Amino acid sequence: MDTPYRSDLAYIHDTGFGHIARGAAACLLDHLRKAGAETGRVVELGCGSGISTEAIVAAGYDVLGFDISEDMLALARQRVPRAEFRTTSFLTAELPSCIAVTAIGECLNYRFDANNTKRAVETLFHRIHDALQPGGLLLFDVAETRRVPGSGPQRNWWEGEDWAVLVEVYENRTKRLLTRQITSFRKVGELYRRDHEIHRLQLFERSALKKQLQGIGFRVRLLSGYGQPLFAPGHIGFLARKRRRS
Repeated sequence: MDTPYRSDLAYIHDTGFGHIARGAAACLLDHLRKAGAETGRVVELGCGSGISTEAIVAAGYDVLGFDISEDMLALARQRVPRAEFRTTSFLTAELPSCIAVTAIGECLNYRFDANNTKRAVETLFHRIHDALQPGGLLLFDVAETRRVPGSGPQRNWWEGEDWAVLVEVYENRTKRLLTRQITSFRKVGELYRRDHEIHRLQLFERSALKKQLQGIGFRVRLLSGYGQPLFAPGHIGFLARKRRRS
């Protein structure tokens, strides 16, 4: 199993790339309130550094968060001491009864756990459906084919006050796999520390996922974003609701 989001990249992701988590939390809270669910447990798969957790807990809900990165969870525990966090793959997480489940930031795509296959994700959807209370919500987003524009590797970089990150991303459309080569620089004292991570993602097709979810018993709505800004091409969100008992 790869070691994902070590301390420096976890810090950079938390500091500079939290907009999707904030938007997802706002989206989830809006739909929970519209459904009349003012209290209850929310399970976050791939909770990361706890950015969305903080907003959900502040709104009065209990949160159980799972993540495979110890360094991400260290940040989450500092940010939201009232929440419960466990270090494990979302594939093996024990899911309690809950009113909502989230999997934000393409976390279902990541192959940090080598057992994460498309069949494993379908099995996870069944487990989530079983754990959700009637009317419960599943909110998630995934990368799909053509997540990377153009025909070759794409390179980009971002920087903050005390960090910089360089990313090269390549998509194998035949195998439906995406690879991100990430080189990070974080200021420690007067110098910058360099680290490098490789993130591999399996790519999904929205129509196949929608069909799976509907077959399990969800009502499904596709999302072009969690508010503004909208997702980039090749990035799609899902809001799935477990049917209420008749």
